[in-house]
Amino acid sequence: MLEAAQNALRLPDLRRKIMFTIMILLIYQFTAHVSVPGVDREQLRNLFDSSQGGLLDVLNLLSGGAVRNFSIIANGVYPYITASIILQLLIPIIPRLEAIAREPGGQDKITQYTYWLAIPMAILQSVGQINIFQAQLGGGIDLIPGFGSDFLTTAAVISTMTAGTMFAIWLGERITEEGIGNGISVIIFAGIVAQVPRGVYNLLQTRFIFNLASFMILVALTVVVIVFLNEGTRRIPVQYGKRVRGRKMYGGGTQVVPLRINTAGMIPLIFAQSIIAFPAIVVSFLPQGSLGNWITDNLGNSRGFWYWTFYFLLVVGFTYFYTDVMMQNQNLAENLQRNGGFIPGIRPGRRTEEYLMRVVRRITLVGALILGGLAVMPGLMEIVISLVYGSAAAQSFSQNPANVIGPSGLIIVVGVVIDTMRQLEAQLMMRNYGGFLS
Repeated sequence: MLEAAQNALRLPDLRRKIMFTIMILLIYQFTAHVSVPGVDREQLRNLFDSSQGGLLDVLNLLSGGAVRNFSIIANGVYPYITASIILQLLIPIIPRLEAIAREPGGQDKITQYTYWLAIPMAILQSVGQINIFQAQLGGGIDLIPGFGSDFLTTAAVISTMTAGTMFAIWLGERITEEGIGNGISVIIFAGIVAQVPRGVYNLLQTRFIFNLASFMILVALTVVVIVFLNEGTRRIPVQYGKRVRGRKMYGGGTQVVPLRINTAGMIPLIFAQSIIAFPAIVVSFLPQGSLGNWITDNLGNSRGFWYWTFYFLLVVGFTYFYTDVMMQNQNLAENLQRNGGFIPGIRPGRRTEEYLMRVVRRITLVGALILGGLAVMPGLMEIVISLVYGSAAAQSFSQNPANVIGPSGLIIVVGVVIDTMRQLEAQLMMRNYGGFLS
């Protein structure tokens, strides 16, 4: 692996891509410290000092520290992810969108529509996020003096945060086009990794040896499970018929189509993290009532039975949803038929498509349950600690700032690292070098 890394740095074009990606990530981290104009930094600091392991800490982790500074990119890239989810749900429902997605260049149009839809999503999330902060502060204290009552202040804050969101999305697209890896995923990856030192430092302030050993064991076990989950495949044998052209015979032989247990990778985690905060944002616009208070108390805090149940269901649901989307985009059955391939015992065409989808959905059940179980592992550990050591110890565990770096963040980090390594490996193999995984 070290030799492969050296080979990647020796190649001028790959070295340029790697350095470009690092430069973009540095720009993102610098931008995360540029505060929204007019924010009261003292009240913001007091709010985070009193918030222990709640929704604010989760949002701060996924934004790379931008929420703690109430930066112009405090929304991160999640408005874009929300817009992408909405469009992916609408494509099968609206025939015109489905036709656009299937025509040549249609995905570029869908991407453009996603950019446009991300703007109102960014505006909605900006206002909702400020309302959540304001509710946390309580009455009589303004996070941004004049917001909501003064038009110019309100317009300046919303436009600045929306522009910051689009800037973050633009940085991600630059990584995709000119760097290494999927830009949006790499941006989220960098935000999580940037918060690890602070979380580990807070974790080790008490019971140093025990907490360090527990943290290392938990990380090691989680990484091993994630790697096995991402690399696990079901191999479908495919036979190709022989073709005679002139006096020569082509084709023939048997190959396999690897169907991954976790086809969706870490995308369901990113989708679930984006959606789980959405109800609390919507409720912040509505008059407070019993339903609104229930949503704020149960889904607005990263703990509790309903939060972890909702999170688990979101991860499992998005795993199936994104797997179906990817299988439809790949058109495996159509490509096999076009190239003269067939699965033994299965008729080409529609029967092959149904067979592949049936197999994928069965193995995805295992992947989705494991992924969901890893995502809610902090909640399960909180329950176990409560039963063994009591509610006080469980509350102390749930309020630990390093806790939110756990399985959910690790799944995203490991998934992005594996995808990036595969891209680098493909680039090296094209140039006759050994890859990272060889």
